[in-house]
Parts: sequence; C-alpha cells; structure tokens
Amino acid sequence: MSVDPHGSVTVRAPGSLATVQDLGRPGYAALGVTRSGAADPPALRLANRLVGNPESCAAIEATFGGLRVEFDTPVLLALAGAEVPATVSGRAIGMHAPVWAEAGDRLSLGRPGRGLRTYLAVRGGIAAPPTLGSRSTDLLSGLGPAPLTEGVRLPLGPRPDGWPVVDQAPVAPLPEIPVLRLWPGPRDDWFDPAALRLLCTSDYEVTEQSNRVGLRLAGPPLPRLVARELPSEGMVRGAIQVPPSGLPVLFHVDHPVTGGYPVIAVVDEDDLPSAAQVRPGGVIRFRLATDRD
Repeated sequence: MSVDPHGSVTVRAPGSLATVQDLGRPGYAALGVTRSGAADPPALRLANRLVGNPESCAAIEATFGGLRVEFDTPVLLALAGAEVPATVSGRAIGMHAPVWAEAGDRLSLGRPGRGLRTYLAVRGGIAAPPTLGSRSTDLLSGLGPAPLTEGVRLPLGPRPDGWPVVDQAPVAPLPEIPVLRLWPGPRDDWFDPAALRLLCTSDYEVTEQSNRVGLRLAGPPLPRLVARELPSEGMVRGAIQVPPSGLPVLFHVDHPVTGGYPVIAVVDEDDLPSAAQVRPGGVIRFRLATDRD
C-alpha cells in the first residue's frame, strides 16, 4: 500500500450518503457541466476556516449522519452544518470547533436532530484528484470522486501555513421551516396569475424523491395557462421547474443544465443553503424577493 505524504482518512462507513465536495466547478455550463459543489457552501467554508484551510478546500459532505472515518495521521478536524452527536474514539466532541485527533482515532457521526448535511473538514483538505479544477462529486454527471464507500482511503493535502485563531464559532440554529426568497420568471407568464401567489402562500413538503439534483415538492399544484411543450433551455441552480403534474421541482447543486418544462421562478442564491438542509418530510415556504432584501 502506498503511503500518502500528508496522511489520509479511511472511510469505515459512509452512512446514507457521503461525498467529497468543494466549491464546485463554475464556468462550464456551455459544455454541459453544472457547477455542483457543496450543497451548503457556508457550512463548508466555516469548517475549513476552523482548521485553518482556505475556504475552497475539499471536505466530506455527510448526508443524514452515520459517517465513520479513521485517521492514519494526527489531524485537526472540524464539523459544520447540520448538528450531529459526534465522537472521536468514544470521546464526545462538539460542532463548529477545531478538534485534535491522533493517528488511529475514529470519528463517528450520529443522526442530526435537525438538518440534513454535515461537513467534515480536515486540515490540509481532501486531496482527491481534481476534475475540471474541482474535487466535487457530481451525482448526475458522474464527474469527480465516486460516492464514498467502506474502505475508501482519501489522501490529505499539504497543511497550510499559519494556525486557526478561532476555537468556537457561534452559529444560529437551522430554521424549523425555512422561507426561501423567489425571483419570478423566466416563464411565469406561462402560468395562471394565481400560480405564483399560490406558490408563495402554501406549505410545500420535500419528498423522498429529492436529492442533490433537485427537491421534488408536494403541495398545491400550480395551474398553467400555456399547455404546449417547451423546447429545452438552460437551467440555473435554484430554478423552480413545473412539470405537467403542476408540482414544482427545485433544481439543486447537481441539476441538469437544460430542462423541458417552464420555470415559474428562481430561488435567491443566498437561500439555497437553507434548502439544502431540509430533509425529506420537511416543509419549506416561499416569498417574493424585493430590492430591499
């Protein structure tokens, strides 16, 4: 077995889903490549800052906890995002703080009480081979490292100069029901004028068919005025596409770059991290954005 010069992390159990994520690969939509990257970028950035990494370093995105990893070298680690009970070799550790682990120590994550995605950053970052400048796993296109499985060993990068100066970051709790701001269009004129009002005054449940590609929502169907088909056109993260069922689909980080159904509105980019933390069965609400937001 080769020896990684900066050490490595071995996955002992991936939980429901664990992937390597950084801030994604922007700028390739014309080639049919979506940005992908961490579903909750502020949480990824925070975890990196807490261990002294550049914010863009790759980390592990654990979906609904359950992740277990083992370190083959002493490491400084931090957890951010959905709060989970966590231990290092049986010793309870906290969220949003740097934690030291020795070689041979094992980190275990429980299930989050609220939220869905937790980020594990290790000083030096996960040094998986990059694709188009990013180490992110794109579940739709298959770019980047495969979803993590038992026994996978992830190399670490060189440790940065300097040392983190923060030993605990105050973080507000995740909202029980996030309210996402919407910008109407580009095809809101394909819908009954009441549709946008209905979208912004109803509760929508995130269904079990949701993932990093999109959040399928259950709630009042949105009535259309124009029933004809629409040629495929470019999609952006946060677009709310409405198929013939009338039930909206919120495109998320691994969304396709084109779609064939009208988009009634687009969620404000700053609110997408909140959407990323809603688990199936959870509820989201929308409201129209204003220039004062």
